[in-house]
Amino acid sequence: MIEVEGLTKYYGDFPAIEDLTFKVNKGEILGFLGPNGAGKTTTMRILSGYMPPSAGVARVSGYDVFKQSLEARRHIGYMPENVPLYGEMRVAAYLDYMGSLRRVRNRRQRITEVMEKVNITDQADARIATLSKGYRQRVGMAQALLHNPDIVILDEPTIGLDPRQIIDVRRLIRGLQGEHTVILSSHILPEVSEVSTRIVIINHGHIVAVDTPEGLTALLSGGERVHIELRGAPPVEKVVSALKALPSVNKVEPGERAGQFLLLYEQGKDPRPLVARTIVQNDWDLLELHYTTLSLEDIFLQLVVNEEEQPEAA
Repeated sequence: MIEVEGLTKYYGDFPAIEDLTFKVNKGEILGFLGPNGAGKTTTMRILSGYMPPSAGVARVSGYDVFKQSLEARRHIGYMPENVPLYGEMRVAAYLDYMGSLRRVRNRRQRITEVMEKVNITDQADARIATLSKGYRQRVGMAQALLHNPDIVILDEPTIGLDPRQIIDVRRLIRGLQGEHTVILSSHILPEVSEVSTRIVIINHGHIVAVDTPEGLTALLSGGERVHIELRGAPPVEKVVSALKALPSVNKVEPGERAGQFLLLYEQGKDPRPLVARTIVQNDWDLLELHYTTLSLEDIFLQLVVNEEEQPEAA
């Protein structure tokens, strides 16, 4: 549905993005994650036809975004970080105007449908300038969906919203899956992890990882993980030695607090029964024993912070 090959953009001598290559499959939600200034917005603007690249190719629904710009843009709905709305217009009139520009068929019916989809029907006659930030974001999403595009590109859609508004917008984004292919650009980690089926992490204009959340966890953790908590403070060396001797266990690390341990083991080989038996045999009081995963925050820090530290170490 979306194919990006070697995408590069220079601002003068500064490379905003370099040699980006990735694909987005039909019906999936791709989370485009990175710190501020990583190149996310530049990539979104290129994919939407807003600006040309310095090098590389981007195809949308089989159309080259630059050589076949009009055809490609018919398949794209774009909601930029700062939605360019006309404050003096009323919501329904604004959507009608945008629909006329895009030559939307059955325009009134479609306006009704998208207003219902993003839950702004009760604001149809309100002036856009009087709306809250959350409602203006909904209007921006409505205009992006108005022509029923195959691909929806959302650049920081929840920026500046309060917690309740963020929850509502995330629910809207999840509802687009399957019917639309979505690229969601954000630096907010929970937002990406909650709605995305696959994640691209970008830093300093380069892709540092592409995978599902589960795939990134397995790759970076070196196996699966078990959290253990024991009552009191049994000797750390003795606990580590006893648990590390068990089959399929790769590593045992003390946790943040006394009595806590993190055990890494080979995928597909659950050691929890043996772990529990070993703890009981050593007369340690077991408080917790459960499977755990790396959070997206952990993954992000490992990929982005470690990459930033590498040049200094070199």
